[in-house]
Amino acid sequence: MRFNRLVTLAGIAVVVATAATGTAAIAATGSPPAREVVAFDGYALGTIVIKTAERRLYFVYEQGHALRYPVGVGRPGKAWVGTTTIAGKHVQPAWSPPAEIKRDKPNLPDVIPGGTPENPMGAAALTLSGGEYAIHGTNQPKSVGGFVSYGCIRMFNRDIVELYRMVDVGTPVVVLK
Repeated sequence: MRFNRLVTLAGIAVVVATAATGTAAIAATGSPPAREVVAFDGYALGTIVIKTAERRLYFVYEQGHALRYPVGVGRPGKAWVGTTTIAGKHVQPAWSPPAEIKRDKPNLPDVIPGGTPENPMGAAALTLSGGEYAIHGTNQPKSVGGFVSYGCIRMFNRDIVELYRMVDVGTPVVVLK
């Protein structure tokens, strides 16, 4: 891997390194590498695009390029598609299970405090307009990459913290099959 440029994304200095595959890995300075920079066209700067079949989230950080993250998505019958926006930003939010989850898992408490290991929201959450869904971290990192949720999008905690810093309330979110 060779380093070919330093980019600042929403105040976060990152090094973009070209990999042998033609894609690029991205590492926030002072944090472990994980994200990839990929060519990505068709969406406006600042848009989040989630491709559930790929189990990937794309954040368009510059025209023609996106940061690509692995995500966990809705299990069969729970996945959804559509366009929405970020409605709220929360660090270590408390979580109240929606009625459907409570019905399926009646032993869950009515509220799970933020920052506890049992809280499924992880380090941060970006709530979405028009429903009970969020893009959030997870305290179960093995679930990232699977069809695992009731419709929410799960990210590694380090990834949701990075995305949280780069987006604002009102950021467009497009969820595709």
